[in-house]
Amino acid sequence: MNRDFILASSSPRRFELLRQIGLSFQSIVPSVDETTERTDPIEIVSELSVRKAAAVAKNNPLSVVIAADTVVTADGHVLGKPHGEGEAFEMLRFLSGRSHFVFTGVTVICDGRIETAICRTEVFFKNLTDEQILAYVRSGECFDKAGAYGIQSKGAVLVDHIDGDYSNVVGLPLSLLYEMLREFDINII
Repeated sequence: MNRDFILASSSPRRFELLRQIGLSFQSIVPSVDETTERTDPIEIVSELSVRKAAAVAKNNPLSVVIAADTVVTADGHVLGKPHGEGEAFEMLRFLSGRSHFVFTGVTVICDGRIETAICRTEVFFKNLTDEQILAYVRSGECFDKAGAYGIQSKGAVLVDHIDGDYSNVVGLPLSLLYEMLREFDINII
C-alpha cells in the first residue's frame, strides 16, 4: 500500500482512531465554511464531509483524502459543538435520560473519484443530575465535540450503552472507512 493518505481534519480523536488501525497519514485542516441550510442530519454530514474532502483534494490530487463530519440528533434537534458552558449544559441536560443518534458522514476522494457514506449509532444516556452535568461541563471536555460530550474520555460515564459503532461516536467509523477504502482497492490490513 504505497499511497499517501491525508486526513482533512484537526480532530485529535480522528488522529487517534487512524493511528489505532495503523494508517500513516498527514493532516491538512480544510478551510471551509461549515454552515449549511440543511436540517436533515444525513444531508448535513454528507454535505460537510464532501466539502472538507474536496477542499483538501483540490491541492492534493494524488493523495487519498479522508474527511468526516459528525452531528448528534435527538427528537428532531441537531446538536453540533457547543459555544460555551451554558449551551453545553443545556445540550447535556436535553440528552439526559434519553437516547440520541450520532451521524457521521465519511468522504473519501481517490484518483478523482468521490465516495461518501453515513454511519449511525444510537447512544443511550443515563439520567443525569444538574450537578453531574455541571461537573462534566467544567471539565472542559465538552467544547469541541458534537453533542457536548466525548465517549472516549470522561464523557463515557454519562453513557448507559450504545447500539452501533463505538468509533462512530468518537468521530470516525473505522469499519465503514475500511469498507470504503476497499472500494478503491486499498486494503489497510
